[in-house]
Order: sequence, then C-alpha cells, then structure tokens
Amino acid sequence: MARIEVRPIEFPRDINSFVGAWWPIYERDPGWVPPLWRDIRRFLDPQRNPYFESAAVRPFIAYRGGVAVGTIAATWDRLLQQTDPGIGLFGFFEFVDDRRVASALLDAAANWLRDEHGARTLRGPTSFTTNHQFGLRVDPFDGRPPCVAVPHNRSYYPAVYESLGLEAAREWYAYWIEAGPVPEQMEKIEKMLLSGGRVQIRPFNKRRFEEDAELFWQLYSDAWEPNWGHNLMSREEFLFQARQMKPILDPRLVLLAFVDDEFAAGSITLPDYNQVTIHMNGRLLPWGWTHLARRWRYITRLRAMVGGVHRRFQHLPLGVPLYLRTWRAALEMGVEGCEVSLILEDNDKMRGALHKLGGRIHMTHRMYEKSLVDESAP
Repeated sequence: MARIEVRPIEFPRDINSFVGAWWPIYERDPGWVPPLWRDIRRFLDPQRNPYFESAAVRPFIAYRGGVAVGTIAATWDRLLQQTDPGIGLFGFFEFVDDRRVASALLDAAANWLRDEHGARTLRGPTSFTTNHQFGLRVDPFDGRPPCVAVPHNRSYYPAVYESLGLEAAREWYAYWIEAGPVPEQMEKIEKMLLSGGRVQIRPFNKRRFEEDAELFWQLYSDAWEPNWGHNLMSREEFLFQARQMKPILDPRLVLLAFVDDEFAAGSITLPDYNQVTIHMNGRLLPWGWTHLARRWRYITRLRAMVGGVHRRFQHLPLGVPLYLRTWRAALEMGVEGCEVSLILEDNDKMRGALHKLGGRIHMTHRMYEKSLVDESAP
C-alpha cells in the first residue's frame, strides 16, 4: 500500500500545484466546473487578495506514491475570532476516493490550527470563509453542474467526512424557481409600496462602480451580521470580490432600493456563466474567449445570490419590488428559471416566501464541525 505524505506549501509559489491536483479528482465528474485559472490564481495570491491581511492560511498537498492526490487549506481568520472565538476553518478540501488521504489532510489542518493558533473547534468546508464558497454538497448527486459561485464536490465526500468524526453543524438550501407569470399579490404590494414616492428602485451603476459596491458592503455588514457563521469582511476584501464579479454583472439584475434617499436594500442576481465556463477547462486562451462570445446568449438560468434589507428598514417589504424587477428582467431574457441560494436552514422568513413563490429545494449544502479539545485531558 502506497505511503501517504502531506506537505505544507506556500502561496503564491505553489498555487499551480495546489489547484492542478483537482483535475484528476474530478476528471470523471460531469458536474464539475473547472475554476478559471486566471481567477483562482488571483484569489489565492496573498499579494493580490486583501483577505490575507486579516487571516493566516496554511495550505497542504497530499501525495500517494509521489503523485498529488488531495489538498486542504487551514485558515485562522482574525476577524472571525471577534464573533466565534476558537473557530479554525478548513477548505479547498479535495481528495481521491481514499479515506487515508482525507484523514491525513484533515489531521494536518487540525494540528496546525490547534498548535499554532489555539483553535478549539474545526469548521468547514469553507474556502476561505462563508463570504466565499462554502458548504459540502450532500444531495443530490445527479451530474447536474452547480450554478455560478456555488461549490461542488464528489459524491463520496459526505461519507468520508462523517467517518472522520466531522458532525453536521448547519445546512443551506438552494431553491429553484421556474420562470412564469409575475405573482399578482406581489404586484399589489409593490404598487402600494412605491405609490407614496418614498421608495425608489434603481439598477447598479457600473460608471460609479466603487460607490455602489461600497453600499452593498455596508448592507452585507449589517443585514448578515445575525446569521450563524457570519464572517466579518473588510471593505477592501469586499471591493476585491466585487471587482472579480464586475465582468458578469448585468445592471438589470443588480438592484438598489432607497427610502427617502437612504440606501435601504439591495439584490444581486447573476447569469449562470458556469453554463459557459464548464466548456473551457479553466482557460480563457486560446479558445476560451470564443466560448464566452458564442455561448453567452445561450445562458438559460440565473442565480440570485444576494438579497438583503438593512435592519432598520426590515419592517418594510422592500424585497418585493427588488424580486419583481428581477423576475421581469428574467422573463425578458428568456431564461428557464432562477436558483436562489444559499439559504440558511433557520431562515424561516426567506424559506417561507420562496415556498409561496413555488420554489423547491433542489440542492442541499452542509457545514461540519469537529472538536479539537481532548475531553479526556485533566
């Protein structure tokens, strides 16, 4: 039996080796959308991604018989310690179908977090935090690719996680809503809300990109703060991520609501460009741009990924006009429907609204935890 060796590595020096290890793991998975090398290199580079200013990250690669067979990154997020002290994070946890590989990688991450930073609980997968891609897909495994910016994993992962002593902490759901007639009752609410002139809705203005993006950072910092697992996010990191998304933002689908000229709510829906990039094998050159140009107009689904109301305005149904304008834009675009994700399991208000709109859960993601404290120690 080939020996398993786990080696600590460094970013940015070893990014290519780290990311390159994923291709053999997913080569027979029809649902995998390879990340664009340009984007993932930028994201993992401490010299380019401001996230690293508030976190310590230790990546590892596992080798079996000298061949790379898995990866993991352990993250000690200093901002997270303000709200969840003692939590150490793991992500980018990819491995071949060999429990020994997964166990060796998880042990390496756990030992670094406990020994170097005093972590008491291991939480993940989250790459790097809940502000990025997070959660293990636990069902279904039907070959369906994920929507844009939603994580994907092999079907054997959940069983391996549980065999390693990781326990379910929370679940998030992806809802699917078919395109169809605008709900009449919601139109009545919209008309009532907008009739007084106090509430105004406008699309995202790409010409004042930084200003509008900062409004969303303020919204995210306020409206998401009560959520389980929420991770504080610096302005610089938020703007970095916003710039990553800028090429695929459609102003018709990114909306801002104002009450008496004060920013009160916003929503971000993206065309599912995974339907394009799945054919590009991670590369824009030499033919990636051709795929983008030819296939962009054939995108048939959207993903509603952000929708929130500042807490002081949550007594108003501001989500209704945002939702309806997105719905109308989707009908004009001729898409089949929209995924709304990821919705926390205890977000009863949002889940109830989605059910009333005909939404159905079509995918489940789960976060896991494991204690790093030796309960038997004196």
